[in-house]
Amino acid sequence: MEYYFLKLIPPRATFADDITEEEAGIMRRHGAYWRNLQNIGIAIVFGPVLDPKGVWGAGIIEVNDISEANNYAANDPAVKSGLNTVEIFPMKAVVKK
Repeated sequence: MEYYFLKLIPPRATFADDITEEEAGIMRRHGAYWRNLQNIGIAIVFGPVLDPKGVWGAGIIEVNDISEANNYAANDPAVKSGLNTVEIFPMKAVVKK
């Protein structure tokens, strides 16, 4: 198995402070999507990063290969809707409990 770090990039630096109701609905679906992936063992950890320059999302997934990582990222409702973009980085090693 391989591990990937996903960085979810919001549409603007102020997104966490001025999110619209429509955007909030998309983000609720985004959270449910990742909770489901966590429940089936794909998502190891995920959540918002409180960067003072602007909040962004982080996740670590365990998958077979980069194409599978790309597929999970592309099917995220926040990405699929065009609200957010995502960057994917391979991880050389992951130390788990």
